[in-house]
Amino acid sequence: MSLRVRLISSSLSLLLAACASTSQPAAVESAGFYRVKPGDTLFRIAQNHRVSVANLVRWNGLKDPGSINAGQLLRVSPPGGSAQASAKPGRPQPSRPAAKPSASEPSKPAPRPTANIKLVWPAKGPVIAKFNGQGSKGIDIAGEAGAPIRAAAGGKVTYSGKGIRSYGNLLIIQHDNAHLTVYAHNQSLLVKEGQAVKAGDTIATMGSSGTTRVKLHFELRVRSSAVDPLPYLTD
Repeated sequence: MSLRVRLISSSLSLLLAACASTSQPAAVESAGFYRVKPGDTLFRIAQNHRVSVANLVRWNGLKDPGSINAGQLLRVSPPGGSAQASAKPGRPQPSRPAAKPSASEPSKPAPRPTANIKLVWPAKGPVIAKFNGQGSKGIDIAGEAGAPIRAAAGGKVTYSGKGIRSYGNLLIIQHDNAHLTVYAHNQSLLVKEGQAVKAGDTIATMGSSGTTRVKLHFELRVRSSAVDPLPYLTD
């Protein structure tokens, strides 16, 4: 997998993990800044400080949002505002190196999680690319520009924007503590962050933002891990 694909995947994985997390943040380190604690996520930090994930990424110059670490100091208010701090944001505190695993105990890949959810088709059209868990973490559905994109299940919109360029206009819906769905390359986004939706609600229109042809890229995530959505889609 190319470095560009890994960075894009890492960025989206962090965003999805952020949407699913229920961890509690720690106190603000100093006015306008926040010290990241274990279990913190960008989405939870943004939510508690009433700012957007996109603003956190921009204010802290996080070219790869997946690099957020415990001990890192993040700016949580706009630069040039009243809040000032002497420390530079975005730099993690020094930490001890992790212990090396024993040669006699090789690590085993974690089993891929399974979903416990029923989904309706988010768009009408042929599936032109299937899930493979690596380069493609979802499926692509072809269609016409402007065709409706529908919520695959009821839930809450936890991301609506274009912060990850190769996903174009992106929506993420959280259905419960474990399940998220992702809708990429939309022409227009019709719902806002925090909005509740029901299965079948029109949430966007199909487009080609961030890609070369009109299509919907659709993903199902279980605790941030990509799962093939096809077995869970019903007519």
